This record gives sequence, structure tokens and C-alpha cells, in this order.
Amino acid sequence: MDKSWMHSDRRSKAYEFGVEAFLNFAVENLLTTTHIRCPCVKCVNLKVFGVGIIRDHVYFNGIDQSYKNWTFHGEPWEATTNASRNVEEDDSHSRYSFVSEEIDMDDNDFGDFGSDPYEFANVIGDGDQPVYPGCRKYMKLSALVKLYNLKAKHGMSDVCFTELLILQGDLLPEGNTIPTSMYEAKKTLCALGLSYEKMHACLNDCILYRKEYEDSTNCPTCGISRWKQGKDSILKEGVPAKVVWYFPPIPRFKRMFQSHETAKSLTWHAARKSIDGQMSHPADSPSWKLLDDKWPEFGNEPRNLRLALSSDGFNPHSSLSSRYSCWPVILVTYNLPRWHTLF
Repeated sequence: MDKSWMHSDRRSKAYEFGVEAFLNFAVENLLTTTHIRCPCVKCVNLKVFGVGIIRDHVYFNGIDQSYKNWTFHGEPWEATTNASRNVEEDDSHSRYSFVSEEIDMDDNDFGDFGSDPYEFANVIGDGDQPVYPGCRKYMKLSALVKLYNLKAKHGMSDVCFTELLILQGDLLPEGNTIPTSMYEAKKTLCALGLSYEKMHACLNDCILYRKEYEDSTNCPTCGISRWKQGKDSILKEGVPAKVVWYFPPIPRFKRMFQSHETAKSLTWHAARKSIDGQMSHPADSPSWKLLDDKWPEFGNEPRNLRLALSSDGFNPHSSLSSRYSCWPVILVTYNLPRWHTLF
């Protein structure tokens, strides 16, 4: 498909025809007109909208010109032959290399990681680059994550955050690796691939507006409206009364098996031997053994993950006067050694 229009003037007919061809291509391949990733320079395929909103975004903001392979919109991934992106097979250089052969994963299992399966390894490689030559305290990725946390905590606008990044780059020594714009920072963090979903919920916690209730405007259990009520007692249609943030666990589980080191740790419980007869790991517990006896096919595969469910409330910004609260539901991985637990 001709993609030269992506570099054309947004006021030209070539750009207009190209946008329509792109949207038609996405609808034909994704079979939806309401849940399509937006490829504009601000959303960079992080947000999902309907066709009409995406059309407006691509016109007003412009399309991300680095999005050359439309994998999020139905185009097959094209493997790169760039030798600089090859993953070394030697253990001393493959800390974050893929272990598909070891865990019997096929190409489809990497579908949640983005358009390039080597992209995550490249991003992790950035974690070994110092912020500037000689810096030992912060690496590029850790510094960027901390800066982005500050942005979220204090409600910085994208423009303010971009100016902060530019100032940081000017203050740091020459050769620093700090991104110079919000766009570059978002592209880097997007490559991590750990997405989340926002789901509308009943104000009384009766249901989630998904599946058969996706188009409902009132809760079928208590009858309360899905939309938020303003101070004037008028419903703000389109503004949900309550939102649940959902972090899909499957992509995170797959990500754990991308590292040789972590993949080996996930089967540590099967290789270990209890010498003193004491319970030193959940694998020694009666509950673990009961599960193995009840579902032997599951228990015989050491790579199957054993999870614990935990939930509690906390105040995210340590402000006791804040009315805002979170009630997270956390999955704890029991497969790992007791000194190395991942959530």
C-alpha cells in the first residue's frame, strides 16, 4: 500500500485520500469502527477511538510518520534484517533475549508486545545506558520513569513536561540521553508494552459496562445512571460516574518469560530440594500440594504460574486530607524464589 501520503501536506488532496484509504484499511482488517488505535503524533497508538475521532486527530495533529508498518491496524509484521538489532544467543549477552524455544511459544504469543518483538529488548538495553557519560546513579530508562511519575503526580501538562525535558537536557553534560520532547518520552515508554484498560462501572459497584452491558446507560441491577451527575443535578452524558482501571495480566506473564534469568527463576520451585523438612517456600505448603493432586496435569508443568490474590486500599499521594483513594487488586507470583517476587 502507498504510504507516501504520510509525508504530504495535511491540506493536500494526497493526504486526504491517504487518510481515507488508511481508515478503510483499518476497518476492513479490524472489523470495527469504534475500537481503533489512533496513530496521530499525540496518541501514538496508545489510545482507542472511533473512526470519526481518529480522522480528526490525524488531520489536526498529523500522523506519526515513524509508524511505517501498520501492525496495529491489520498489517502483518515485517521482520527486520538490521544486524544491530539481533539478540545474542550467548548467555552473557542475552539477559533480556527471548526464550521462545525454551517455553514453546510461537510467533502469535508475542502479539501483545507491539509491532516489533525486539523493541522491548532494545528499550531494556536503554536501561544500561547512563543518563550522561560517567553517571552511575541513574540510567536512561529509570530516569525517564521517575520524571514521568513526577508528571503524573503533579498533573503537568504535556507542554510543561516537554519544556522540563529540554531544560534537563541543557543542564546535564553533553552526550546525555534524556529525550527532548514528550513525544519521544511517550514513544520510549510505549515500547514497554504494559497496557491498561479503563472500564465504566456502576456507581454502586453492581456491574462493569462491558460485554452484554457495553451499550447500557443504566445499571440493570440498581437502575442508577451510568453517567456522572453534575452539581446542577443534570447528567453529563459521556462522562462515566465510576471508572475501573484494569491491567491485563497475560501480557505481563509473557513479559516475565522474555528474560532467560527470570524464566529460570519461574521454575526454581521445581528444581529446589527441601533439606531440613521445614516450609521455606509456598511449594512446601499443603495448599500447593493439594492443587497438584487435584489437577495433576497443571501441577506437572513447573512453568505454570501459581498466583496469590491480594487487595487493600491506599492513599496514592500520602495526603490524608485527600478524598481520592484506590483499591488495587494485586496478583503475587509464587513460582519465584522467596528473595525475588514479582507482582
